Amino acid sequence: MSTRSRGYVFAFLAIIVFSLQDAISKHLGSAYPPIFITMLRFWAFAVFAVFMARRSAGSLRQAAQTKWPALQWLRGFLLAGQIVLVITSFKLVGLAHSQAIFSAGPIMVALLSMPLLGERVGWRRWAAITAGMIGVLIILKPEGDGFDLSVGVPLLSALIFAVYVIATRYVSRDDSAMTSFLYTGIGGAVVMTIIGPFFWVSFSPTDSVWMVLLCITGMSSHYFLIRAYDVLDAAAVQPIMYLQLVFASVLGTTIFGETLGLNVVLGSIIVVAAGIFTIWRESVVARRAARSKTMAENITA
Repeated sequence: MSTRSRGYVFAFLAIIVFSLQDAISKHLGSAYPPIFITMLRFWAFAVFAVFMARRSAGSLRQAAQTKWPALQWLRGFLLAGQIVLVITSFKLVGLAHSQAIFSAGPIMVALLSMPLLGERVGWRRWAAITAGMIGVLIILKPEGDGFDLSVGVPLLSALIFAVYVIATRYVSRDDSAMTSFLYTGIGGAVVMTIIGPFFWVSFSPTDSVWMVLLCITGMSSHYFLIRAYDVLDAAAVQPIMYLQLVFASVLGTTIFGETLGLNVVLGSIIVVAAGIFTIWRESVVARRAARSKTMAENITA
């Protein structure tokens, strides 16, 4: 198997495990506080992040070196809060419907990259952003008396995750991916340890097993995704990640008895298409910029 093929295998494994993780989160989130569940997840995540950082960088101190300490800690806090909202969204809105709204993430990232990163967006990406937002409106399906307020939870979750991605892009200019991964795990564990004990409950024996499985899937999904990004760029991985929406729809309808309206299906198709196009255009622009930089350096040399 070629290196690139292995990258796609890891990406598919990540999608499958992420989908199982979401289903377990929905099950546990319907009976236990999302903040408490997130705290336990981040405890396992932090241990895994420390292990991976020491293995990759040689020492924990070396892996923790960063030029953006405040922003790195903020990333961990943002992701922890976003996961709390994700679990809450699964309970209020449903697994499939929530994932349909989450699929607008790349569109939000493209929109926020202009004011926060100073990136220029051409008419093609503006068209994709506009189409994506129309798709989101179709998914939300506002009735005569306005939006269902519960859909504000997955919308806020998608927005927070977009800010997290923007912050990750910003620190990646100076920090390694493993440094960012370490701060994500540690930062999230710290903030959830401060808040989570106030929501402490006891699991039933069966749900204790599900919680252990949730921690395992949380660690393994990130590991598979890291391995995928080792050999594939974002433009290759992200379109595959949209399959998570398909798996979420299958799990939501077959296991949890959810129903998908025509508006959700149609809106999801529009959002996914717009997202894939946006990611592709970003990769094209990035390659052009890299070539221009290389040519300029050669001319200077």
